[in-house]
Amino acid sequence: MKIDSSIFQDLVKFYGEAFHLPPLSAKIYAYLIFDFERKGICFDQFVEIFHASKSSVSSNLQHLLTSNLIKDFTPIDSRKRYFVINPNYIKIRFEEIMRKMASEIEILDKLHHFQNSDDENYNEKFEIYKSLLNKNIENIQETLTKF
Repeated sequence: MKIDSSIFQDLVKFYGEAFHLPPLSAKIYAYLIFDFERKGICFDQFVEIFHASKSSVSSNLQHLLTSNLIKDFTPIDSRKRYFVINPNYIKIRFEEIMRKMASEIEILDKLHHFQNSDDENYNEKFEIYKSLLNKNIENIQETLTKF
């Protein structure tokens, strides 16, 4: 498999932050992105590639599986498990973004109700911000239905 180390490092950093992944999980996830043909990478390859202990690789793969970021399969003619990016990763990522925005709207509504401000400027800005969050949720939802 061909890997560009600069892009790999960018992916590790980005997905580590985006999904709050531990460093080895982020590296495994980033590495799997380069498996464009989705043939899968086996456990032993990860141990060899990342020079990590079997237990570290195992726990990080389990974390990625539990998070639904990757899938595993065992070919009929093999005893090894192979790992690939979950084909629904885009949906998972954007559903999480929508969930966070919806949660923020709920909290802001409670705060706004608690504050009960008569300041029209503040109320207008609050409504603009809330509208922006709602529109983003709608846009993401619409896009996901197209997938």
